[in-house]
Amino acid sequence: MVLAPHPNPTAPVLSHFDLTGKTALVTGGSRGIGLEVARGLSEAGAKVAITYSSTPSAEAAQIASSISFANGGRPFKAYKCNVRSRVDVDSVFASVIEELGDGKLDIVVANAGIAEHIPAQEYPEDKFREMFDVNVNGAFWTAQAAARVFERQWKEGGEDTPHRGSLIFTASVSATLVNVPQKQAAYNASKAALVHLSKSLAVEWVDFMRVNCVSPGFIETDMLLVHPEEWRKQWFDMIPGRRLCKAAELKGSYVYLASDASSYMTGADLIIDGGYTLP
Repeated sequence: MVLAPHPNPTAPVLSHFDLTGKTALVTGGSRGIGLEVARGLSEAGAKVAITYSSTPSAEAAQIASSISFANGGRPFKAYKCNVRSRVDVDSVFASVIEELGDGKLDIVVANAGIAEHIPAQEYPEDKFREMFDVNVNGAFWTAQAAARVFERQWKEGGEDTPHRGSLIFTASVSATLVNVPQKQAAYNASKAALVHLSKSLAVEWVDFMRVNCVSPGFIETDMLLVHPEEWRKQWFDMIPGRRLCKAAELKGSYVYLASDASSYMTGADLIIDGGYTLP
């Protein structure tokens, strides 16, 4: 097993981050972190596809159109997808490769996820299963689809081809610690599963792809801002950085993991949390 080398490590450093000619797919890319990640990948030169589930189709199409326009007409498309369905995921991958990637795919971000706060003793069976069905199973179906594509491309290009796929999971600091005061054992466990899944796949699939995680802390998204004010005040007291993170502050980290700049990084979990996990 050989990790693909950087194609030109002595080139000027900014060129290492260039995604021109690459095709990327971001699940859950119509809002929050996923939207800013997709925007960043497009800004770095990639053709980008996003998936959405609950966002109205017209809104998703408008998001895609506006980001494409902002980046000189660079291709950017939105696809409706239920990541809990392996059939749905496989179908979207096939469409993206045919319609956007000219037969290729280079970057996949498994970002789609949900969060709920329910005391563990009271957790309904259907809700617990749904949490894992989206956050873990959905991410795994996405990873499987990516692996099949990346392995095929590696074999077709010859085993010495240096350009191989990058898969990035969106996990959470909740994989590392137990957030308080919210009660979210199921969410925490689902994100911890993602981190170890990424490490396992990084080893198993090292020949044809890199696999890494990003674990954000408290990010200023709609998902977070619905929580009670007293919770947010407690979080601020626990974060050395003393503020929430803007979702757009994360996009550079995903571009790094998607690009040749991180060519020797696989199996890593980038914790981006303003120091929250340190004390």
